[in-house]
Amino acid sequence: MKVSEILKFKGNVLFTVTPSTPILQAVNIMAEKDMGSLVVMEGGKLVGILTFQEIMDILHAHKGSIGEGTVREHMNSNPVTISPDTDINEARRLMLERHPKHGHPRYVPVVSGSVVLGVISFYDVAKAVFESQSFENKMLKSYIQDWPAQSE
Repeated sequence: MKVSEILKFKGNVLFTVTPSTPILQAVNIMAEKDMGSLVVMEGGKLVGILTFQEIMDILHAHKGSIGEGTVREHMNSNPVTISPDTDINEARRLMLERHPKHGHPRYVPVVSGSVVLGVISFYDVAKAVFESQSFENKMLKSYIQDWPAQSE
């Protein structure tokens, strides 16, 4: 299974902000849209990602206050990205790998050339793997039930 298949089921609605977006506005967008991440775009290019992890870091550093900063001050400016042709198992491996400063990437932009096609989350990957395994199990059980009886 490829990442492109996850995007087909998930849809490719992409919520973006710019680096100069006030952090409070970004948090409000994430809350209103029930999003765990926002893609940060500037001049039509991906320049970062803002996730709930960065928001938690802000709240911790400011003792519960979001502050007056901008997205640029808090975004991950070097996010892990994948292509739509990436195999789901490779995406899962990348998401489980620990990356400097930002830990395990729970949200990964899917990029083709310089175009951002969407974002997949760890949840999206886990759901796709589960559904794929469930389908395989169902097919195997069906195959076993239809197995012809052996004559003695």
